[in-house]
Amino acid sequence: MRRRDVLKGSVAFGAATVAAPFVKAQAQIHLQGASQFNDDHAFTKAMVKFEELVKQYYGKPINFTLHKNSSLGLEKQYFEYMAQGRAVDYAIVSPAHMSTFSKAAPFIDAPFLFRDLSHWNKVLDQDLLKPVADEIAQKAEVMLIGYAGGGVRNIFSNKPASTIAELKGLKIRVQGAPIWSRTFAAIGMSPTVIAYNEVYNAIQNGVINAGENEAAGVEQMKFYEVGPHLLMTQHAITIRPLCFSSKTFKTLPPELQAAIVKAGKEAGAHGRQIESSEDSAKLDALEKAGKLKRVEFKERAEMKKLVDPVMAAYAKEIGAEDILNKMNAIA
Repeated sequence: MRRRDVLKGSVAFGAATVAAPFVKAQAQIHLQGASQFNDDHAFTKAMVKFEELVKQYYGKPINFTLHKNSSLGLEKQYFEYMAQGRAVDYAIVSPAHMSTFSKAAPFIDAPFLFRDLSHWNKVLDQDLLKPVADEIAQKAEVMLIGYAGGGVRNIFSNKPASTIAELKGLKIRVQGAPIWSRTFAAIGMSPTVIAYNEVYNAIQNGVINAGENEAAGVEQMKFYEVGPHLLMTQHAITIRPLCFSSKTFKTLPPELQAAIVKAGKEAGAHGRQIESSEDSAKLDALEKAGKLKRVEFKERAEMKKLVDPVMAAYAKEIGAEDILNKMNAIA
């Protein structure tokens, strides 16, 4: 079934009014969103905020349906659907899942890209990632209309580790973008790509020892049950673009397009505020309940030194040297 109704051509409409004079000139627009998570997750909350803001700024009747709990698959499928202009009009998607369309996309979310949350916020405020967003829009026909995220990613593992030596050979699930495998391999771990919804069983069955995620994901997917040791590597701060299908966007009235662009930016900021503020609170609650134990990682600086040459080579490979230099220059 089509996910939205569009205005019919004037000739077709004229014929329709002769046969049925009470047919409306334009049926109400219906936009479809998708989330892997339930109502409590920061990504879902950000998309609900997006819907509210679009309705407010558009000021005309419009319908939204947000499909939650992975009912339309996973983020990788959402992005493919948006690129094709079918099934999903908007969703929050990890940049790693955009690599098929854009080699530069995973750079947005690469490990050890940001020093801390303050640095992360300054990069977003200065819109330094615009060249990457432009490439994704051109090659995938998906717009990045806002940036959610803000969760600090750590390693959840079935065994503790506090030094690089103790991480050596750790079988860890990483995201599909090659930069994740390269950086974790440079540290001495044994990275492997496994579908997100298969990570729990993979650790439980001994296929891998660990994965990496922000607090919201660890809580939502109950990764603490199979990986109760949270190694505080703080290796990444998430950027999760709020995406919108360009194919859908082009079919919409100009005033609705303007509302979507404005709402996307604000909803992304709303999502960042939620996730960055909830991050430590979620970990506190999980640790207090005895569900996980945070393990201080003593050699983050040394870990970053091992990764820096990999990141520099990657930036050169994808033509993002200028962006990386500008990011590193931010005080």
